[in-house]
Amino acid sequence: MAFDPNFLDRLRDALPLAEIVGRRVRLAKAGREFSGLCPFHNEKSPSFTVSEEKGFYHCFGCGAHGDVIGFVMRTEGLSFPEAVERLTAEANIPLPAPTPGDAARKEKRAGLHEALEAACAWFQEQLHGAGGREGLGYLRGRGVAPESIAEFRLGYAPDQRGALRKALNAAGFHDDGLAAAGLVKRAENGESRDYFFDRIIFPITDRQGRVVAFGGRAMAADAKAKYLNSPDSEVFHKGRLLYNLHRARKAAHDRGEVIVAEGYMDVIALFQAGFPQAVAPLGTAVTEEQIGQLWRLSAEPLLCLDGDAAGQRAGVRAAERALPLLRPGQSLCFASLPPGEDPDSFLRSEGPEAFRSVLNSALPLADLLWRDVVAGRRADTPERRAGLRAELLRRVDRIEDRDVREAYRGEMIARFDEAFGRRYRRSGDAGARGAAGRSTFGKSGRVFKQDTAVSQRRPRQSPNLLRRRPEQVMLAMSVCHPRLALEMAEELAEIPLSSPEFSGLREAVLDQVSLAGTLDFEALKCHLSREGYASLLGSILNSARTHEPIARPDAALTEARKRMSYWIKRARENSGQPKHGDAVVKFAEDPSDASLARMRAERELGEESTARSSSIEKYESADPVD
Repeated sequence: MAFDPNFLDRLRDALPLAEIVGRRVRLAKAGREFSGLCPFHNEKSPSFTVSEEKGFYHCFGCGAHGDVIGFVMRTEGLSFPEAVERLTAEANIPLPAPTPGDAARKEKRAGLHEALEAACAWFQEQLHGAGGREGLGYLRGRGVAPESIAEFRLGYAPDQRGALRKALNAAGFHDDGLAAAGLVKRAENGESRDYFFDRIIFPITDRQGRVVAFGGRAMAADAKAKYLNSPDSEVFHKGRLLYNLHRARKAAHDRGEVIVAEGYMDVIALFQAGFPQAVAPLGTAVTEEQIGQLWRLSAEPLLCLDGDAAGQRAGVRAAERALPLLRPGQSLCFASLPPGEDPDSFLRSEGPEAFRSVLNSALPLADLLWRDVVAGRRADTPERRAGLRAELLRRVDRIEDRDVREAYRGEMIARFDEAFGRRYRRSGDAGARGAAGRSTFGKSGRVFKQDTAVSQRRPRQSPNLLRRRPEQVMLAMSVCHPRLALEMAEELAEIPLSSPEFSGLREAVLDQVSLAGTLDFEALKCHLSREGYASLLGSILNSARTHEPIARPDAALTEARKRMSYWIKRARENSGQPKHGDAVVKFAEDPSDASLARMRAERELGEESTARSSSIEKYESADPVD
């Protein structure tokens, strides 16, 4: 339903924004505005403001912004019409009167909902009756608990043609209505037949929890279609809905995460394993409308599809559909299961903790795009490398948002330059065919390996990138794990960094953790953003995860400590700085002339290496080749 702009303005004016926000956020008066802790990300220091005068809320930490309707949509997981309908009731403002056509459609939809609800109850009865014994045994054999069978209202369509039609006719539902609801279909001879038979039934609900369709899993091994969904109807469009959305949206908002699986059984298995924020598309690839619904629940939905080739193709299709829709702060991530596994089987064999590890290692969309373009492509001639680069940029150009498009363009060019050097090399050039080239192209020296990690596909790296990558990860881990930054402050402070912006960020981090005692990721991030490092932080935190999955604030501190030590070592070595402690420690233990000479030689070697790296960087920056 479209709403008149004047009506929406009247609604916004009638609602006290601070009062409505204050139900979820403890607000304090700050001059003419209100402030509090942002409800959309974890923080210790208030960066969230509400302005009654201007009619909007804004968070300076995560960038969340909107009016009263947007706040209710985001915090309660409602669509725009749903939020408007709820707020009009609160403001005691009547909704615009429906037209005669609207009233007729509403009455028709109500009749379809009644028929579908009656069918759902009948299917449930059949599952627990004598005829549903086989279906119930199948569900229990798959590990579905009785409580989940009841929660998801699972049922059974018996292998008796016309049984559902007969039962619903007796309850007062006519064939025309049943056909409109997708419960029966007309045969060529005009006879009405049940749409589902000999199938386990999974009710599909809309955002309000009303039954709008069904999915059926065949019990017969020779069935033409293993899974069958209801046809589209007045109340059901399979490309617009997500299975389990009405249950998952509150959990997704509370946890800041939504998981997209491939099928009904995956969602139920995730629900039982403690992941109630799981949904699934309805037998098709994720659509643009479904992606929009997912972004209402989480800024970066996690797609966890099956580990077979079909699952991987589904992930690529979802990425392709998401590309034009990307906005600042909104993307997708892709969790990869082992080949032959789906979330249901993986959870039963490995357990919830192992599944959480899979989610924590999810690839950002940029990584999936790079892998899809590069994997299996021959890149042994200038023409082929130019074609690969053109394909990368062609995909990036599909992004409609200018800022995101430019960020992706820069990222893909940086990866391409890092893989091939800033100048194209001839395939026979010895400088392009060293050990790194062999590891990238494999034994043939001609094709990228499908299963090689992105960070390993680098035949030639420029000195600048060799230095910057470890520094990026080191700085990202310092922000994600402030406690480690405090523990290792002395080691972090002594490493020469490749750019003034990196040095400035490091100094700001160390100042905050040592002087202010800020050891919380969100609080530190907000402070650094206010200090002017928001853009740099976004770049570093996103790119670092490509090279180090532990560069996340929720990673275990023990493992993060090990990886931080590794990246500090890498950054120190790439800067040309000698390994701290070798000759210095020996001189402290034995302050002889020989020990002093060794320490001086080590220091001079480090200074010479640093100077050499600096001269190379100046050369590259003076003669850039795009």
